[in-house]
Amino acid sequence: MNLRIAGIDEAGRGPLAGPVVVAAVVFAPGRTPVNGLDDSKALTEKKREQLYPRILERALAWKIVFVEADEIDRRNIFQATMHGMREALLGVAHVTDCARIDGNRLPKDLPCPAEAWVGGDARDRSIMAASILAKVARDARMQALHVEYPQYGFDRHKGYPSPQHLDALRGFGPCPQHRRSFAPVRNALETPTQGDLLAIPGSA
Repeated sequence: MNLRIAGIDEAGRGPLAGPVVVAAVVFAPGRTPVNGLDDSKALTEKKREQLYPRILERALAWKIVFVEADEIDRRNIFQATMHGMREALLGVAHVTDCARIDGNRLPKDLPCPAEAWVGGDARDRSIMAASILAKVARDARMQALHVEYPQYGFDRHKGYPSPQHLDALRGFGPCPQHRRSFAPVRNALETPTQGDLLAIPGSA
């Protein structure tokens, strides 16, 4: 029996800012999948961007879900990721017989049978495709946020805790896109910024 399998993966659990993005991809059984698929982390940015429209074109169904920073703070990053995975699967459930989810945990209340696949983004082509969609979509969002908040360098580190990002956090404090439940952001909220210090007599 040829099952219609949804591959699900996420991008952006570790960053201090921006959304966590989850994607689900279903390929038609027996149809030749996109050539060149791999774990998104093993591909160059150029290669991911080339594969992105080909995945959308060849997929039987696909869904991309953005779980924003405020929801991550409200739920915590693990529950926010589980929520995104559930929503992504719901978006393709009408053509899905079962799901393979990258990682070792499954969300609750899924609309179809599912398996957790550790290292799935290197083992299953649908999960590989989902990892590429999630990564490209998230990178595009962080590029857009860079235009709005250029002082943080989101275009370079994509919200991950690089030395440059941590320096910007200390210098400018968090912006609305920062995840306040993450320790470096909490610490920045509790530490006076450069601007605050300049406003204190005798502190310059």
